[in-house]
Parts: sequence; structure tokens; C-alpha cells
Amino acid sequence: MTDALCHLVVDGNEVLEFKLVRSVEDIECNSTSFSSEMCHQVFGENENIFGYTDLRIKLFYSAGSLQTYLGIEYTDKIEPSKAEGLKADDVEGALKKVLAPGFVTNLDQFLTLVEKDKSFTPHGRLVHAFSVTPEGDNRRMFEVYYSEISTPGFLSFHERLQTFLLWYVDAASFIDVDDDQWNFFTVFEKYEASEGGHRYATAAYATAYRYYAYPRNLRPRISQVLTLPPFRKLGICAHLIKAIYTHFTVLPEVIDITVEDPSPDFQRIRDYVDVKNCETLPAFQPAQLHQGFSQDMANQARSKFKINKKQARRVYEILRLKHTNTSDKTSYLNYRLDVKNRLNAPFQKKKLEMKKLQRVLAPEEFAAAASASGAHETQARLAALYAALELDYRRVLHRLQLHE
Repeated sequence: MTDALCHLVVDGNEVLEFKLVRSVEDIECNSTSFSSEMCHQVFGENENIFGYTDLRIKLFYSAGSLQTYLGIEYTDKIEPSKAEGLKADDVEGALKKVLAPGFVTNLDQFLTLVEKDKSFTPHGRLVHAFSVTPEGDNRRMFEVYYSEISTPGFLSFHERLQTFLLWYVDAASFIDVDDDQWNFFTVFEKYEASEGGHRYATAAYATAYRYYAYPRNLRPRISQVLTLPPFRKLGICAHLIKAIYTHFTVLPEVIDITVEDPSPDFQRIRDYVDVKNCETLPAFQPAQLHQGFSQDMANQARSKFKINKKQARRVYEILRLKHTNTSDKTSYLNYRLDVKNRLNAPFQKKKLEMKKLQRVLAPEEFAAAASASGAHETQARLAALYAALELDYRRVLHRLQLHE
């Protein structure tokens, strides 16, 4: 591409504008706009769009039912006949592939849909309600609803909701809606309408898959979790996790609850919720913590809160750090050794495997295998792993302290 055409290349994230529209006034209000975090799942790996001058892409959703408006604006578009056959990227075509059917491209038509949103009520069954009071702001009310594939009207709503994954979750994929083992938890803000009464705005959601566990049990796995940008930093995700726990912990057939590939941010919120729960259990009291992780801890965490053993061990380590005097060299050393012994287990396994190889390989072959495995870097990697883990644990403890 010549330098003369470089001005026709734009970053897709910079030209995308999102809104959750509650009223006509929101259309022209800049404070209601938010941006995407990624767009490579729609516009390609480099996230660039070619061929337009002053390109703006507007994706507006009615706040409740998420009826969708797509607006594409530009002042000029490259003509192949004047640019050696180069064509502008098909922006509308790329978006049509991922947007739910029924989106509109006429703004007046969209505003009619926004007006109809006044009568929108959440699909499913109310399972949790909570309020938050942001600093310097008024109290805000939220509700969490549980839905299944069979919940009337939910699938068409979910089809619109899941499109947000593409802009905020890397390697996102849409779920198979023919599989009735999927469960859904959706968070809505319940707010007072200017004309009186209450209205709803979609804020967050999570999916959970009910995996079969032999012989007649279930092991639910939390899969997709997303809080929409206008509702972040309000503690909503923690309440969403609590709602999921509340739903599943009362089911006797549920063994424990797992999470599919949790992001670091989600893992910290999960840790926070689990630590708050487990510090009420007898096995997680300070006297027991200093004796090391026990089967009793694993059993109580699973029995009371359906927390799996791997996660129960993290909870133990966080709570033990909370009750360790890090100014006491011996106590702090004992804590670090306890955690590092767990972190070191995979390296020890690899070490045993290398010893077996040493017996069957020629010296030069073994040296090459040891080099490729990074065996000599084990201590450095272990130290780095521990440092990162303790930092994460301290963030969880800081949040606990703020909410005590």
C-alpha cells in the first residue's frame, strides 16, 4: 500500500461507538458512549479497516431488550477504478455476519424500538437482588435472573446479548442453543423511569454448563462471564457469582462448581467471593490455617459452597496469608515454603521424568532434552510464579479489607 493511501487505514476500535440507550436523549449524549476492547474477531487480526474517510460505526442497543441499530457513516469511500482495483473493506458485510437478525439501520426505526423498551421485563426467574452505592452517587438497584434454553423469549434476547462477547472476550464463541444443559444468569439494573414506574437495563451475564458426573450427579462449569463497560467497577460480578452459587449449592446432585479458563480479573473476584464464604467455616479458622491445608478444608468448602478442591486450596493460601505475620521471618518463610511446595509439584514431576530419560539417553541427547525442557530455569520460574501469586492474593485481601 502506498503512503498516499495510508490515511484510509483506521483502527477498528477507534471508529466503533457503542451505546446502551435508555431514552432519546442518550443518542446525542457523549457520556453514554463506550468503546470496544478488541475487534479482530470481526475485522481481522490487525483490527484495521481500509477504504474510508472519516469512518464512524455506531452500534446502539436499547438498554433493556437490546434491540440493535447499526449506523455506518463516512465522508468518502475509495473507488477501485481510481485506486488500481483496491476495494474498501465490506464493513456492513462483516457486521451482518455477527449481529443478531432483526437489527435496524434506520435511526428513527430504532428510536421506536427504544420507546417500546419501556414495557420490557427480564426473562426468567428472579434469583438475587442487591444494591450498590457508588462513591458520590445515588444507590442503584440490580436484579439477577435465571433462564434456561426453554425460557420463553429468552433465546432471541440472548442472541443479541452474546454479540458483546466479540468485542470484549478474546477467542469468544457463541454457544450451541440446541443443548439444553446451558443455564443463564443475567443482571439488570432496575431504575426509576422519568414517567414513573421502573425500567430495566441489561448490565451483565454469565453462562453455566451442567456437566454430567458419574453416576447421577452434576458438575456445573461457569463458562462465559461479561459485565458491560458502563456497569464495571460496581461489584456486579461478585454478586453474579453469588447468584450462581445460590442456585447450584442447594441442588443435592451438584458435586462442585468449576470455571472454564478464568481470566485473571475473574479469578480474583472468584477468590474474593470464596474467601468471604470460607472464612465462616470451622476448618478455615486461624488455628487450623497454620497447620496446613487439610482434607477437612476441602470437604467443608465442597459441602457448604460446592467449591472444588483446587479452588479450596487457593482459598486456604489466601486466608493463611491474611493471618500470617509477614514481619515474623519464620512465619513468613513457612508460608512461602508451603505455597512453593504446591507450585513446585509440576516441576518435581518433570524432574522425575528427566531422571528416567537420563537412564535411557546418551549424555549428549540428555543434555539437549534438559536444555529444551528448561530444567535449569526451574528455580527462577518458581520464584516468579510465587511473586505473581502473592501479589494476586494481596489484591484479594485488600478488597476484603475494604468491605469488612
